[in-house]
Amino acid sequence: MGEHDPGPLRCAGKNRIKVGIVGASGYGGVQLVRLLVDHPGVELVYLGGDSSAGKYYSTLYPHLGHRVQMEVEPIDINIIASKCQVVFLGLPNGLAYKMAPTLLEKRCKVLDLSADYRLTDLQVYKAWYGGDRADDEIAATAVYGLPELYRDRIAQASLVGCPGCYPTASMLALAPLFKQGLIVPETAIVDAKSGTSGGGRQTKTHLLLAEADSSLGAYGVAHHRHTPEIEQVCSDLAGHEVMVQFTPHLIPMVRGILATVYGNLNDPGLKREDLITIYSAFYRACPWVKVLPSGVYPQTKWAYGTNLCYIGVEVDSRTDRAIVLSAIDNLIKGQAGQAIQCLNLMMGWEETLGLPQLCFYP
Repeated sequence: MGEHDPGPLRCAGKNRIKVGIVGASGYGGVQLVRLLVDHPGVELVYLGGDSSAGKYYSTLYPHLGHRVQMEVEPIDINIIASKCQVVFLGLPNGLAYKMAPTLLEKRCKVLDLSADYRLTDLQVYKAWYGGDRADDEIAATAVYGLPELYRDRIAQASLVGCPGCYPTASMLALAPLFKQGLIVPETAIVDAKSGTSGGGRQTKTHLLLAEADSSLGAYGVAHHRHTPEIEQVCSDLAGHEVMVQFTPHLIPMVRGILATVYGNLNDPGLKREDLITIYSAFYRACPWVKVLPSGVYPQTKWAYGTNLCYIGVEVDSRTDRAIVLSAIDNLIKGQAGQAIQCLNLMMGWEETLGLPQLCFYP
């Protein structure tokens, strides 16, 4: 990537790479901390925050006090760059693009967990997220961080825009349908449900227990911000521009996403077993995607606490429609775990290094 490429970084013996997290106090941040502390290839050397600066991390998350004795530091680009080889940006949308260019110039690798570097067209970004972007050149070098689809590009990247949790679950279900031309593109529908942790740690009325418990409701209907992200990748896979109907729902549980996708089959003769064979072949080199046996459909609890995505496939011969279900943990495969999966690829390590493969159950 020209002047922004810091070159290969490798883990050899005690030479672990030095990693920092900006925005460490949120739910995504604490998952990154938990996973990186036990990752054999990294040394966590910096935790940065705004409102939490000056506090010991154990005061924010006392349950980690026996392992993490670090103070949250003010966000200072020069200090971050002097300490870190790799930086995770776990910030609200609209902040990462103001920091990433300087970090890259200072030869840090950057993994952004916000939406700032997910969309290839900055005009689309501005339409959905606002902001006055002046980082077109840097943004053009960003790689979309969904390893199952862009593994080779991620391995060569210095800047990765890590996907959102809804798009991750949705696109892992949709990808083979679009790549293999199995469905009529304009018939694709995504119906997805997420636990309340997807809304972050900030105080929000609709996420309070008294509001969310015993209730299920849709939000962002017909205009959710993850829509263009899903459409961008589906268009790339299909080879032409497509639109996808996406409707998210809030469900009264803490974590997990279940996405159910539908699409009218181009070949009405396809059976469930045919799609299972296609999906199994498509994801044969993807250790974090598990295509389930015939007649088995995923549950969010199976992925709880892991970086796994479980996929179940069905065909409705009455309507000639494919139905694919995808379950992930929104905080791991949908956020922190996937970012570390990208880190592993960028460092040339095993894709599974330092990531959990067994769920918390029941």
